[in-house]
Amino acid sequence: MSRFPKLVFLLGLSVAAGAGSAGAVDLAAGKKVFGKCASCHAVGEDAKNKVGPELNDLIGRTAGTVEGYKYSKAMIDAGAGGLVWDEANLRAYLTKPRDLVKGTKMAFAGLKKEDELANIIGYLASFSKKAAAVEKEEPDTKAAAAEPAPAAADKASSQAASPPGAGDGLHLKLGRLATEEEVAAWDIDIRPDGLGLPKGKGTVSHGMEIYDQNCASCHGDFGEGVGRWPVLAGGQGTLRADRPEKTIGSYWPYLSTVYDYVRRAMPFGNARSLSDDDVYALTAYLLYLNDVVTDEEFELSDRNFTDIRLPNEANFIEDDRTDEPFYAGKSEPCMTNCIPGKATIKMHAAILDVTPENADEDDQPAGGID
Repeated sequence: MSRFPKLVFLLGLSVAAGAGSAGAVDLAAGKKVFGKCASCHAVGEDAKNKVGPELNDLIGRTAGTVEGYKYSKAMIDAGAGGLVWDEANLRAYLTKPRDLVKGTKMAFAGLKKEDELANIIGYLASFSKKAAAVEKEEPDTKAAAAEPAPAAADKASSQAASPPGAGDGLHLKLGRLATEEEVAAWDIDIRPDGLGLPKGKGTVSHGMEIYDQNCASCHGDFGEGVGRWPVLAGGQGTLRADRPEKTIGSYWPYLSTVYDYVRRAMPFGNARSLSDDDVYALTAYLLYLNDVVTDEEFELSDRNFTDIRLPNEANFIEDDRTDEPFYAGKSEPCMTNCIPGKATIKMHAAILDVTPENADEDDQPAGGID
C-alpha cells in the first residue's frame, strides 16, 4: 500500500487513474512491473532488506546508504561520488544497471519499454516522501467547492488506503495477509554473504554421527553415492568430463547453498527435522568429506561460516550474456511462434542414455522414487 496515497505529482509525471495520455503514470501497471523486482526488493509498510535493499524513500536517497544492507563496493563508491536516486538516474539504472554503476552486484538485465520505466518509477516514487508535490500555499477555491460530502470522502479515503489496482479486476480479493510468524517460517533462505544464517554451531564429529544415521543409506558411507543417488564428495578435475561429478568439492560455488539445501530438504522423507545446530554439524562433515577442512574437531558456526570458501567459487562469473552481440537490440525473449515452420525431434533421451531403461532393482532409489 502506498504510504502517500494523496500524491498528486510524481517526479513531474502526472498520475493516471486509468488509461491515460502519453507520459501518464499508471500506479497499478507500475506495481505489476515491480513484480519483477519483488523477489529481491520490498516497499511499503514494514519493508525490510532482502537480497536487495528495501526501496521506501528511494527518491532523493544517496546510493548505497540503506542501513543494515551490505552493498557492493561499486555502489558504495557511486554514492560517495554523488549518485542520488532521482528520475534520471533511476531511469538509466533500471534500463541497464551496469552501465550506470559498473561492478554493481544487481543481476537484473534491465527494462527496455518506456511505459514500464515510467510506471515503475512512479510506483517507487509513491513510497517516497521527497517525491510528493509541494502543496500550494494558497487554497484552491475551486477544489474546495468540489470537496466531496463526508460519506463520499470516507469512500474516497477507503479507496486511497487500498493497494494500487484494488478492485479493478487484477485480483479476486481472496485469502488474507500472512502473519509475521508465517512469513518467518518460510523466509529461511541464506545469502552467500551470510545474511539469513541462524545462530548455531556444530562439529565435524557430530556431523558424522548425523550423516551415518540419516544420509549414508542414500549417499554412501563416505559420500560416494549409492545407486543413482547423488555423489557428495570428490569429483575434483571432472568438470570437463562427459559425466562430471558436481560436488561441494568440485563444483558448488557457495557454502550458503549447502546449508540452505540441507536445512530445507534433508533428510529425504523427513525434511526440516534437523535442528540448526545439526545442520551446521552436517555441513561441517560435508566439508570434511571434500577436504575443505581436515580437522575432525573443526566447528562450523554462524561466526566463521563466511570465512569458508569452496574450491570452485572463483570459476563462477556474473551472467553478462545480454552484453553479447547476439542479444543486442532484443528487448524481450520470444515466447510464441519463435521458430519458423514446425519443430522437429532430433533425438530421444533414451538414445542419449539420459533416462536409463531396464535398470536393475538394486539401482532403484528407495522411497518410491522411480
